[in-house]
Amino acid sequence: MTKPPDKSKLLRKLRCAVYTRKSSEEGLEQEFNSFHAQREACEAYIASQRSEGWVLVRDPYDDGGISGGTLERPGLKRLLEDIEDGLVDVVVVYKIDRLSRSLADFAKLVEVFDRNGVTFVSVTQSFNTTTSMGRLTLNILLSFAQFEREVTAERIRDKFAASRKKGMWMGGVPPYGYRVKNRKLVVDDESAAHVRWVFDRFLEIGSCTELAREVGARGLRTPRGNRIDKKYIYRMLSNRAYIGEAVHKGESYPGEHDAIIDRQTWDRVHAILQESPRKRAACTRSDTPALLKGLVFGPDGAAFSPTHTRKGGRLYRYYVSQTVLKHGAGSCPVGRVPAGDIEAAVIDQLRAVFRQPEIVAGTLKAARAYVEDISEADARAALQQLDPLWDELFPAEQARIVTLLVERVDIGTNGLNFRLRMDGLGGLAREMLSGSIGAAA
Repeated sequence: MTKPPDKSKLLRKLRCAVYTRKSSEEGLEQEFNSFHAQREACEAYIASQRSEGWVLVRDPYDDGGISGGTLERPGLKRLLEDIEDGLVDVVVVYKIDRLSRSLADFAKLVEVFDRNGVTFVSVTQSFNTTTSMGRLTLNILLSFAQFEREVTAERIRDKFAASRKKGMWMGGVPPYGYRVKNRKLVVDDESAAHVRWVFDRFLEIGSCTELAREVGARGLRTPRGNRIDKKYIYRMLSNRAYIGEAVHKGESYPGEHDAIIDRQTWDRVHAILQESPRKRAACTRSDTPALLKGLVFGPDGAAFSPTHTRKGGRLYRYYVSQTVLKHGAGSCPVGRVPAGDIEAAVIDQLRAVFRQPEIVAGTLKAARAYVEDISEADARAALQQLDPLWDELFPAEQARIVTLLVERVDIGTNGLNFRLRMDGLGGLAREMLSGSIGAAA
């Protein structure tokens, strides 16, 4: 009985594709030309490796009259497509330069070969990536290719730096307020007006946080449609492109584009930015007292935040809905209210409450949790003393008392309502009887 062949000793067939290339068209019409010579040598080498399982792929992959400095070759493209389809195991060429004259392009081809498990052989240069020596030679060639890429990158960086030093625009997203025309920055009049407003407004309030709220209330967006936050505003205020300069690695050079902001405004803004952010935030809070901060809510339940503006040296304060700050004007039926009006209305209602007998009775009940022997007359007298004393209190003390007494202020299209803290009334009566509030005035 005949034994079956030992499968472990069966050779795997390696399908070998021959690639040929000739740079010029001269001689291609001859009966025996350079293509034929290259192919005969490659086919003879494949035949010598028949014992290793090498077999010839009959499809020709030829490129005539095409330089090796480009990968845009019909024959090479067909070869790469067949490699991707798994039809080739070995690529055989007469010389390495037939495949490519560029080390960078050669590295790209090797990446395709490696990804598909294909080896590469040059029959006249003893270059065979199926052997350890061939792989060593390949790594040396790839090292030179990496060196070529790095040198090219250095040339590009040097050209970029030289262009920036000349003030040229080198691409990317243009700064807010500019657009690109003929590869140069030109001022966009509409958005440039917003940039000038941002700089002027910052000079008035000195706070990127407050300015971001006002920018949101105005419905301004980045060129890509994103929300403008305080970080974006800080980058705007620090962008030297707005004073007509180009920056490269921290150095500024005169730019080819027109400035949006004059140098005097720029210097004033950066004099403010050089101050401590905490100091600027403290100044902003002290300049804009908000008695009802955290207490005001709109008809949609969203909180209102205090903000302010200055015109002609005069301060105007407002409470603005968070809905408006997030979604723009018109998103809330009561988007913004004057701070003075709503604060005066709440204070007037508080003063009226102090004189109501039922409120005094409730105050007495709440106050007895703190002072057991307080009488109704004492509670009434204590609350009535606050009315004439109010205007003499410091703003911080007024804000503390409002927070102590008011639980919530709801603003609607028909007016406002607020809820008292009864326990706060009791605590206030106790403070008035002890004389601690009068001493703070």
